[in-house]
Amino acid sequence: MTHDEIIKTIIASSGTSPDVQRQQLLQYLCQIQHDLSHIPGHAITQLADLMQMPEAEIHGVIDFYSFLHKDARGEYDILLSDSITDHMLGSRTLLQQLCNRLGVEPGVPRSDGRVTVDTTSCTGLCDQGPAMLVNGTAVSRLSDSRIEQICALIEAGTGVSQWPAEFFEIEDNILRRDLLLSDETTAASPDGSALRALIASSSDALLDVIEQSGLRGRGGAGFRTGMKWRFCKQAESDSHYVVCNADEGEPGTFKDRVLLNSYADSVFEGMTLCAGIIGAQRGYLYLRGEYRYLLEPLQAVLQQRRDSGLLGQGILGKNGFDFDIEIHLGAGAYICGEESSLIESLEGKRGIPRKRPPFPVTLGYLNKPTVVNNVETFMAAAKIAALGADWYCAAGTPESSGTKVLSISGDCERPGIYEYPFGVTIKQVLEDCGATNTQAVQIAGAAGTTLPVADADRCIAFEDVSTAGSIMVFNNERNLLDMVQNFAHFFVHESCGFCTPCRVGGSLLKDLVEKLVNGHATQYDVAEMKQIGALMQGTSFCGLGTTAANPVLDLLNRFPQLVEEQLAHSGYEPAFDLDASLQEARDITGRDDAGAHIGSHT
Repeated sequence: MTHDEIIKTIIASSGTSPDVQRQQLLQYLCQIQHDLSHIPGHAITQLADLMQMPEAEIHGVIDFYSFLHKDARGEYDILLSDSITDHMLGSRTLLQQLCNRLGVEPGVPRSDGRVTVDTTSCTGLCDQGPAMLVNGTAVSRLSDSRIEQICALIEAGTGVSQWPAEFFEIEDNILRRDLLLSDETTAASPDGSALRALIASSSDALLDVIEQSGLRGRGGAGFRTGMKWRFCKQAESDSHYVVCNADEGEPGTFKDRVLLNSYADSVFEGMTLCAGIIGAQRGYLYLRGEYRYLLEPLQAVLQQRRDSGLLGQGILGKNGFDFDIEIHLGAGAYICGEESSLIESLEGKRGIPRKRPPFPVTLGYLNKPTVVNNVETFMAAAKIAALGADWYCAAGTPESSGTKVLSISGDCERPGIYEYPFGVTIKQVLEDCGATNTQAVQIAGAAGTTLPVADADRCIAFEDVSTAGSIMVFNNERNLLDMVQNFAHFFVHESCGFCTPCRVGGSLLKDLVEKLVNGHATQYDVAEMKQIGALMQGTSFCGLGTTAANPVLDLLNRFPQLVEEQLAHSGYEPAFDLDASLQEARDITGRDDAGAHIGSHT
C-alpha cells in the first residue's frame, strides 16, 4: 500500500463524523507513526481536511508527544531506557556500543535512513533491564552480545518479526502473592463473579460494599474509591464514562504491566462493575505508548469477554446493562498519568492538565461525569465485589485496608513484583528482595520520597509512606547524586511547559544539580535549590510540578553530609562561565591570545 492508502485506511476505521474523528486524532497519529515511521506533511494536511481543523493544531499535538515524529525514523526505531535502574545495569555503555556499531548519533536518523537510536524515559522493565523498544516492541536483558546480535540483524535488513524470540521474552516475575494475586482468588472475577454479584443485588448495594472495604486509589493519591464512584453516580448527565489509567510512566514502576499481561480479565471486570454502578455505557483503557506490544493481547481479552457475554449489549443477559471498552494508546508523555491530562489526551489533544475543580467525576471525558482509576484499583474492586468487604479488610491497617502490589528494582538480588498487606515495613521488603548494604530507597518513583536506610522501620501505608507501587534500592556503592541528576533531567524533559514554576523551576534545578555534581556548588546554591523547590511545590499547576523537586529536596534535607562533601569551598561561584562562552568567537577569529580571554575573576 502507498502512504496515501495507508492513511486513508486508518482514518476510515472510525467513521466519518468530524467530532468522532477529532477524538481519535492521537490514535490516527500513533497508527501512522507506527506504519510509516513518521507522520508526513501530506498526512497532516489530509487529517486537517477530513476533521475540519487547522493544521497548526495537529502540528501542536505531534510536537507534544515524544513518540510522534515528522521526520522518518527508518525501518528500525530504537529507544533505550534512560531510567536510573537501567543506568545502574550499564545501559549508557550499551547505548554507546549500539551507536558506535551502527554508526549513528543518538536521536539522529542514519544517513541511509535505515535506523534511529535514541532514549526514552523508562520502558517499564526495570526488573529485567537494561531494556529497549524497537518499533514499539520491548527487548529485555540487554548485554554486549545481544547488542552485537541486534546490530548484525539490522545491517542484514532482518525484519523485527524475524528476530530471535528470546529477545522479546518478558516475564511477570511475581515473587510474592497475597490477596489479589493468590491462586485462590485469581479466578474470582474473570468468570463474571463480580458482575453476577452486581446483578443479584443492586448498584447501591455493591457501592456500599466497595465503600465498606475501604479501597483507596492505587495510583498514588489514595482517594477513596467508593466515594469517587458515588460522586460520579450522583452527577446528573445523559452519559457517564469509565477510564482506566494504564499510563504507568513513573520511573521504577512496572506492576501495571504485569497486571495487564496476566490479569487483564480482572481489570476489565472491575471497569465493567464500575460502569454498572455509575450507569456508564462506554469505557476506555488508556495504555501507555511504551506498552504498545500489549495492545493485541488486550484486544483479544476484550473480544473474549464480548463473546462470553461479559461485555457489550445485555451483559450476562441483563436488559439495559450495556457497556464496552476501547483501548487508547498514549504516545510518550509522562504528564498524561495525571488524570485531567489523560482525559485531554483521550480526547485527541495535547495532554495539558485541566484546572480543578471541577473534577472528572462531574466534568471529565467530553465534559461528562467520568471515573478515572488505576489498573490495580479496578482489579481490587472486582475482587471485593466477588469476595466481600470483610475478605478485603482482613488485610492491611485501619487507614489502609487490603494489599499493595510493589515494583521492586535496583540493588537487590530478586527484583520483581511483590504483593504485601498494607503496613509492611520497608525493612521487611528489603529482606525479601535480597537487598544488602542498602544506603537508600526511592519510594513511589522519581516524584516520590528518598529515604535513608535508617528509616527502614517505616511502613508502606497511606498514613505513613504512601506509594503508587515503586521501590528502587540503592546500596552504599552508589552515588545518590547520579539518581538525583537523572530525575532532574527526567522532569525537565517531561514537563508539559504549561506553568512557569515547573517549566522554569525544573530547568533551574537541573542546572544547579549539574553544578553540584561537577563539584562547583556552594552553600549559596544549596539555598537556591531549596527556595526554587519550595516555589515549585507551592505554586505549580499540577502534581507533576509540585513533586518534581522532591528528589533534590530529599537529597538536601536527608543526606546533608553527602551534599556537604560535594560542595566547593568558596562562598559563591557563578554557574555561567563567561570566558568559556567566548570560545566560539575565538574559534571563528582564530585568536587564542591573552587578550581574547576574560580572567576568571573579572
